[in-house]
Amino acid sequence: MPGGRLTQQERRSIAAGLSEGLGYAEIARQLNRPTSTISREIARNGGARAYRADHAHYATSFRARRLRPQSPPPSGDTHQYAERFAAIMVEGGVPRMAARVLVQLYTAESRSLTAAELVSSLHVSPASISKAIGYLEQVGMLHREADPRRRLQHYVMAEDVWQKAWQASSRTNESWAGIAAEGVELFGADSPAGRRLALMADFFHQLADDMSGGPGFAVIDDALTILAAYREAGRVLDADRVAAVLDWPVDRIKTALDVAAVARLSPEQRAVLAAGAE
Repeated sequence: MPGGRLTQQERRSIAAGLSEGLGYAEIARQLNRPTSTISREIARNGGARAYRADHAHYATSFRARRLRPQSPPPSGDTHQYAERFAAIMVEGGVPRMAARVLVQLYTAESRSLTAAELVSSLHVSPASISKAIGYLEQVGMLHREADPRRRLQHYVMAEDVWQKAWQASSRTNESWAGIAAEGVELFGADSPAGRRLALMADFFHQLADDMSGGPGFAVIDDALTILAAYREAGRVLDADRVAAVLDWPVDRIKTALDVAAVARLSPEQRAVLAAGAE
């Protein structure tokens, strides 16, 4: 059955059907509409005896204009900036609508926006927003928070959003490298296809390593997590205690304290980690 709003001609057919004494189901059958659509239309506009097609059409159009959320038009400078910002993200591989949603979240005065606010500000359909939100949630760039007072979902951008984007890109490169390496095994390293795929695998392996900071990056990331645990506790903890708090193996804690304390960290961070290693 067709969806969408009733047309003015359909409303005139409803009025004609009512004047002929037809039931709601018969009118609905003639218009190929659900009976519930016809019954609601008539009930909203005076009932079966007072229904007038043109009046119903204009009244419905007025209600739609009155209820549609209105957002103030953005200034020229901010609008152009948002479009340029989104365009750069698109060039980097982010889907266009997801990029526009992310820009709205990043430049909003509030720390979060609802789906209705995004629909209003971007002038797109709820389905487009839903698809973009799904993508951004999947890659960890935002999360949703419930508002129990109004039964709404607020969308909040992750604090480390750009790190999440970087990690997602790194994982993509690792996937490219992995599938290429699988092809080398399948076609043989000495075949033309195998040689091409081997070059591809080497390239994306190196790119993934460069983006992740190399093998030592994970250790440094562990060290920063340990620093956060110190801040939470309000004091420096020994390795065993940190392992218990983070639910990590003690060897992992000791490696982070011994190796990463002297690499890529500020002098103050190094001193704190060194104190924990003693």
